Amino acid sequence: MLIKREILEKVADGSVTLAFRRWGRPTVRAGGTLRTAIGVLAIGAVEPIALAKITAVEARKAGSPSLAALRAELAEHEGTVWRIELALAGADPRIALREALPDAAQLAELRAQLGRLPWAAELLRTIAAQPAVRAPDLAAAAGVPTPNFKARVRKLKELGLTESLEVGYRLSPRGQALLATLKR
Repeated sequence: MLIKREILEKVADGSVTLAFRRWGRPTVRAGGTLRTAIGVLAIGAVEPIALAKITAVEARKAGSPSLAALRAELAEHEGTVWRIELALAGADPRIALREALPDAAQLAELRAQLGRLPWAAELLRTIAAQPAVRAPDLAAAAGVPTPNFKARVRKLKELGLTESLEVGYRLSPRGQALLATLKR
């Protein structure tokens, strides 16, 4: 579920607590979480609702300028209208992870995890050598389709080894510490 940055900031300050989406089936579920640029969102109720049943109060709680604007936006899409409750649950845990320098045992575990990802060490070296380079450029240089390249970077990000920049990526302090222990 994509949420615009301006709406995310309003979720963070508590002024937006709802979202409405039109889907064939929901892409989030009640009780789940969603990582975003501002942190982790808690997903409350996810319920179908008739477009005509949405109220002006709910439209405001979704950050829409008006009920008419929200209905017009939803009318542009097909599928069931879903009402999703949102709240900021906290910071993205990957941020703390990437700043935490690993001890010897954690380094050994990270090396073992990378051993199961044959492309990982070379990708870490590539990002270290070319920070802030566009993903399509890095992918082309590596001979990997861009979607596959980005999926690989996300796996490293889950381990706290990389971080996304406005353009491209860089190694986190955790990633730099690991890379320093890897042999070519």
